[in-house]
Amino acid sequence: MPRSHLLLVNLGTPTAPEPEAVRAFLLEFLSDPEVVDLPAFIWRPFLKRVVLRRRPARVAELYRSIWTDGGSPLRVETNRMVQGLRELANGRFTVSAAYRYGEPSLDSEIARLAGDTAQPIVAVPLFPQRTGSTTGTAFARLDEVARRAGCASRVKPRCIAPDDPGYIAALAARWQLALARAAVPPEHLIVSFHGIPVRYDRNEQRQYSRDCEATTRAFLAASGWSAARTTLAYQSKFGFEKWLIPPTAGVLAALPGRGVRHVAVITPGFLTEGLETLEEIGIQGRETFLHAGGASFLRVGAVEAHPAMLQSLADMALAPPAMTIP
Repeated sequence: MPRSHLLLVNLGTPTAPEPEAVRAFLLEFLSDPEVVDLPAFIWRPFLKRVVLRRRPARVAELYRSIWTDGGSPLRVETNRMVQGLRELANGRFTVSAAYRYGEPSLDSEIARLAGDTAQPIVAVPLFPQRTGSTTGTAFARLDEVARRAGCASRVKPRCIAPDDPGYIAALAARWQLALARAAVPPEHLIVSFHGIPVRYDRNEQRQYSRDCEATTRAFLAASGWSAARTTLAYQSKFGFEKWLIPPTAGVLAALPGRGVRHVAVITPGFLTEGLETLEEIGIQGRETFLHAGGASFLRVGAVEAHPAMLQSLADMALAPPAMTIP
């Protein structure tokens, strides 16, 4: 039997922290009906005439605050995961990465892989909490491009379970490392996930919020941290709809008033660092908490290429588990 190919699918990133690059990325991202499901005749003019005129310069400035010598942190760390998996594979499977938005795209990577007429392709989005705007859009695009490339029968889509043992072990290890480095132990922990509109979650029978809750329960069990000193919250609200609550920024602003002066934030929904973790939490979140009267702020790093996380991904390539795909 031919060895499989493990395809990691991440969200994507602008090619540079400049307005034009950000504009191109936002156009592709926000044009996806799984991300913004408003009628196109309403949303597209607003996107082009308002959003893409006002946001790119401001977002580019935010990206510049986290950009590295190697480029976007998301791309750097996705590549690090690929390299770690290649070393772990030791020839048993092959590995590459593609992005739902940006390059290398799912289109180009599936076209490249289609040349091997026998190799199974195990496609794994790097999103352990399932919803249409992450796993859903990744699998929909994957199916579309695989059919076009003539290799749909070889593509095996798989999800990282929200309580996957390797994923949870990696989260717990990052938490313990952060605690060991903290000057002052935190009094409270915020488990912050990317938010989605309440309407999306309701239409999906609360699949996303239930996955976030499952991850939080599994992490607390693995880490031994008290649920009474934990708040599950949601970040990155965009637009005017009602989103899942409580909002992370609001929790950070309120905790000092409840007597919490030392806080930690972990972001399990982001397997690689990016704008949402380094800037929104690490810079904006810190400022919000300290301005409200907090004394110390601890941000827990993403799981990235932690050995336990890589082993779980490798196991999918070697013996793909059965899991319902949204």
